[in-house]
Amino acid sequence: MSAAPLQLAVPTERHHRDLVSCQAACPVHTDARGYVRAIADGRFEEAYLIARGPNPFASICGRICGAPCETACRRGKIPRTDADGAFVAADRPIAIRALKRFACEQGGIDTRERDQVWRQLQAHVPEVGADAEEMAALLRAFAGTFPKVDGISVGIIGGGPAGLSAAHDLALMGFRPVVYEVERVPGGMLAVGVPAYRLPRELIRREVAVIEALGVELRLGVTVGKDVTFEALRQQHKAVLVAVGAKRSRGLALPGEAGPGVFGGVDLLRAVAVGEPVALGSDVVVIGGGNVAYDVARTAIRQVAYDAARTAKRLGGGRRVRLVALETLEEMPADTVEIVEGDEEGIERLNGWGPLEIARGSDGRVTGVSFRRCLRVYDEDRRFAPVYDDAQRLPVACDTVLIAAGQTTDLSFLERGGQDVQQFRPGWPKVDPESLMSTAPGVFVAGDLATGPRLVIDAVASGKMAARSIYAWVTGRKLAAAALTAHLPLERYDREPGYEKIRRAEIPTLEPAQRLVSAATQVELGLSPASAQREASRCLDCGVTPVFDGTRCVLCGGCVDVCPTLCLKLVPLAWLAPTGELDAAIAGTLGADADRAENSAILKDEDRCIRCALWGQRCPTQAISMERVQFRVDWRTR
Repeated sequence: MSAAPLQLAVPTERHHRDLVSCQAACPVHTDARGYVRAIADGRFEEAYLIARGPNPFASICGRICGAPCETACRRGKIPRTDADGAFVAADRPIAIRALKRFACEQGGIDTRERDQVWRQLQAHVPEVGADAEEMAALLRAFAGTFPKVDGISVGIIGGGPAGLSAAHDLALMGFRPVVYEVERVPGGMLAVGVPAYRLPRELIRREVAVIEALGVELRLGVTVGKDVTFEALRQQHKAVLVAVGAKRSRGLALPGEAGPGVFGGVDLLRAVAVGEPVALGSDVVVIGGGNVAYDVARTAIRQVAYDAARTAKRLGGGRRVRLVALETLEEMPADTVEIVEGDEEGIERLNGWGPLEIARGSDGRVTGVSFRRCLRVYDEDRRFAPVYDDAQRLPVACDTVLIAAGQTTDLSFLERGGQDVQQFRPGWPKVDPESLMSTAPGVFVAGDLATGPRLVIDAVASGKMAARSIYAWVTGRKLAAAALTAHLPLERYDREPGYEKIRRAEIPTLEPAQRLVSAATQVELGLSPASAQREASRCLDCGVTPVFDGTRCVLCGGCVDVCPTLCLKLVPLAWLAPTGELDAAIAGTLGADADRAENSAILKDEDRCIRCALWGQRCPTQAISMERVQFRVDWRTR
């Protein structure tokens, strides 16, 4: 008998939904498995429709999403072995974000104008409604079964991904959303915070145009608190959503920080995006180690390259950009691809140093930054608690400093008409985590203000959540979420030959020397149809699961023997630790008086399973069949 009883879980509906780990990890529950498998089968337009269903910014997420779906991807947990069966490393996840971009390029807004795409969405709602949350909502909206409001006005402050996602859903619900955006272009930080070499501005325009086609009104170049008061907005609209984002750079209060030659990183990104002149010197230091810091550094090196090209004959000399981070290379929060591409483009990286002081000359100009060695960034509980060695100092000469070490908000517009919006600290309002309503009735909060700075897809999810809460508050009809799960038998389940051996596709990028031609030159080139289908074929289709018929099983062990990843075990029931769930399952199958020593159980390690279906082919009694589990989140009025 086993030395200690095994503590195991009995599969439930929740277990089956969590198996589709990419969808479970997505804040808006995009059926990534669905569109990846559609690409593998060559159904590109359907792939786009599935991707677009719950996400009005699918094309944009295909370019810049932080891709929590990839982090959760079960393919990245499969152990790889050498010819002798020895463990080499874990496999790599499916390139889900790149495949989303491919789907959108083939069948979506990347190549089609708003009216064409909107007709496309309308036409395919019934076919794709079972696979994606938003398609079901669209179907209800167009069929008239979704209880819609009659043109009630909602004001939205902020035209970024949170505000526009809320406007998108509110329009589907029958509201008349009016978006107030301080910039003269919509998109918020998508347009003024994400560099054009990562996100084409035309793509933002096309996505926003589809949202406008729903009846959303955009009022650009409007500063709330100056052009219109917050008080006036509350009077004009039934509800107000504040989704202004964390668009201001946070300073470090260093000696010498105030003055010329020192800029906030986000401020630089905005200036470049809107075409304002930027007075960068020839020797730039960027302070920070996250993705924003790399956006800043890579933008700066492009600006420096343009300036150098224009003035090389007149001035001569070299130009450089250095990025200095507290963290070691392994600890840096920036994505690996950002670090690699930054290195390729000539950004010099200094790890493990914290800034002490910005030095200035007698004329007030920046002459350098003094750093000290950072011995540790986080404590034992992974809380930010840096420890320094003051004896180790590093002076870095430079003439420009860009600080990208955090962002903050500006809620000064609340001074007139928003006194009842309480803040737990300046710039950050108190928010009900369930409804996203502030302490002021009818005033809701979404995006960075509600969650802190996160991913674009988190902002989209927050905006959609706020829209549902506004609907409930205005109508009194609360929307309740129900996860609908379907089990679909697969009669002829099969896989692509050799799919388990295919290595992840490397996303092609432009050669480093060609990237600095212009600010809008795209670095990432995207996948070809052949590469996309090959990459998509790596998907394990985690919603597929075996179903065992215990009445047919003869305990031959053939399924265990044939399993290529050793994910199955056949053990006596007596080896399993008794639990309420296990006892109920045994009683329901074998009867309450079943002898555990005389009966067996099949144990399955989901993280090792590659869904090859060899068990079913090997089983002599056809006791094993395959079925696909699909789920979607359905919102219904109570």
